Amino acid sequence: MSNDQKHLFCFGLGYSAERLARDLIDSDNGWTVAGTSRSEEKTECLNKIGVKTLFFNGEQPISRVEKWLESATHLVISAPPGPQGDPVLRYHKDDIAQLSNLEWVGYLSTTGVYGDRKGEWVDETAELTPTSPRGVRRVAAECAWMDLWCAHQVPVHLFRLAGIYGPGRNALETVRSGRARRIDKPGQVFSRIHVDDIAQILKASIENPNPGASYNVCDDEAAAPRTVIEYACRLLRVEPPPLLSFDEADLSEMARSFYADNKRVSNERIKKDLMVELKWPTYREGLQGLL
Repeated sequence: MSNDQKHLFCFGLGYSAERLARDLIDSDNGWTVAGTSRSEEKTECLNKIGVKTLFFNGEQPISRVEKWLESATHLVISAPPGPQGDPVLRYHKDDIAQLSNLEWVGYLSTTGVYGDRKGEWVDETAELTPTSPRGVRRVAAECAWMDLWCAHQVPVHLFRLAGIYGPGRNALETVRSGRARRIDKPGQVFSRIHVDDIAQILKASIENPNPGASYNVCDDEAAAPRTVIEYACRLLRVEPPPLLSFDEADLSEMARSFYADNKRVSNERIKKDLMVELKWPTYREGLQGLL
């Protein structure tokens, strides 16, 4: 394998990993991309852009994955951990530990590892105090991946993603579909990140590896969910949905769990260490661009 050949393998070609894959393939830098998918429809779409795929649902090992991994120079892991732990490590930890060509590994985690901070700021040095079972599983998965770095020098980097939005997945689409809800929970804010900027941040880390590092992946301004919906309505020139109190909103258990955490997430490290200049620094620019 020549030194300029780059091969990315993605465990989980979801929304964010697919965006990175498309960027790398379009970059004319000689990247090849392969990965896993759980959907035949998704597999067909990925094959059309030159991404080879294997089936992986996290419930059994990937068949003959060794031949796909042996040439991998870069890995992305976006498959979430389940009650039994991280599925990639569960079935393929030894396969990954033995790879000799790896230059960079990116584990896509979540800012949920910080738990509830009652609206205060957190950075990457903050203690991990998750408040939900999903957050607890994420912390355990982060630790397991970092153990690979410590024990086997697998060049792992952690990326803690805020709420992801972008084409096909954003407040404009929610308003247009009639699914938008404007919920009032005083003082509640969330951080967000546009999928374009996720890809940009991952590429910046690929170009400047620092194994063992963790990065918050979020934009410059945390905001209340109702504020984002109101702004989307303004852009679309429609009336916002009625304001509901959190208690009367009758949210699903999953939705309520998101409201359990309230924090502002600092993105200073990606700017200082990776020299990233966000394309969409707040939800306002992001929604304007999507419109």
